[in-house]
Amino acid sequence: MRTQVAIIGGGPSGLLLSQLLHTRGIESVVLERKTKDYVLGRIRAGVLEQGLVGLMEEAGCAERLHAEGYPHDGTLLSYGNEMFRVDFKEHTGTPVMVYGQTEVTRDLYEAREKAGGLVEFNVEDVVIHDADGDAPYLTYSVNNEDRRIDCDFVAGCDGFHGVSRKTIPDDVRREYEKIYPFGWLGILSETPPVNHELIYANSPRGFALASMRNENLCRYYIQCSLNDKPEDWSDEAFWAEFKKRIPADQAEKLVTGPSIEKSIAPLRSFVTEPMRWGRLFLCGDAAHIVPPTGAKGLNTAASDVHYLFNGLREFYEKNSCAGIDAYSTKALARVWKAERFSWWFSSLMHRYPDQTDFDHKIQIAELEFLRSNTAAQKAMAENYVGLPY
Repeated sequence: MRTQVAIIGGGPSGLLLSQLLHTRGIESVVLERKTKDYVLGRIRAGVLEQGLVGLMEEAGCAERLHAEGYPHDGTLLSYGNEMFRVDFKEHTGTPVMVYGQTEVTRDLYEAREKAGGLVEFNVEDVVIHDADGDAPYLTYSVNNEDRRIDCDFVAGCDGFHGVSRKTIPDDVRREYEKIYPFGWLGILSETPPVNHELIYANSPRGFALASMRNENLCRYYIQCSLNDKPEDWSDEAFWAEFKKRIPADQAEKLVTGPSIEKSIAPLRSFVTEPMRWGRLFLCGDAAHIVPPTGAKGLNTAASDVHYLFNGLREFYEKNSCAGIDAYSTKALARVWKAERFSWWFSSLMHRYPDQTDFDHKIQIAELEFLRSNTAAQKAMAENYVGLPY
């Protein structure tokens, strides 16, 4: 088989890149390790920057997003029983969109299927060959049948554990990582949201987050020990703990119910450099991971797709290598800013095992400064809604 761009990974970044390339007549094939149902069954974040909304519009996939998504003009931050609002619309002129990553992925699959795009599932044993030359190709198997794709370029959208990043030689690749000493216990419940905007809570008992997917589907989180397991927490224990971490007036309004999904996610910051090696390009979690605080994971992957799509478009339409040559530098410049924001917000809102009373007082002083200072709120709002591409 021959294609112009071989894309490893059938999650939202790989599908978005494939669909954007299709709008410009550039051929691609997507290889996915799991089944479509498995990919659509993964529960992920649901706060979209305007940049990602714009890319979905450019890809022709934003109709349901605009019909069913919830624009949010601000967010709420609390510490103890104190709570204040950061107004995104006032400080930046733009909101964020609350729309589940699963729904983004569903819309992109529908678009690729409608366009006749080729997505191969249950792909195993992918190997990237000659990425540092002019004629890269992939070998892989499906149901024990060996296959090969020749291509011009390879886009590695296959996540942290995928083959793409590890294809870059050790003496070329440099990795940066911070492991956080806690995780997030999250539940999904068919309940109305406690508030029409997200609540990020700094509590003496640990961080908590109230978020939503729609009017009757909510996602709630609490900071937990890395030694905890989801089965250690009954629904009743989760709700009791969550109520203790948000302001009392919000806890009184909270509608609880049985969880339909429960999981624990560890937190880490991770970046690999460079994001390009020859004709192999890394996108999204294959190149970087951010803590979920601030919802930058999917959005940072989308910015990678933006830079790579435009670089490939320039290559095929203008016979110019300028965009692909600048890809890694441009993508990493934005990635590190997103890493900084996620690190800062995580440091502000969580309790750390070695935190002293002094450290806690500094956190509260920072929150009170943010509450009272317009410039600080503007800086937070600009980062939250997404820095420009």
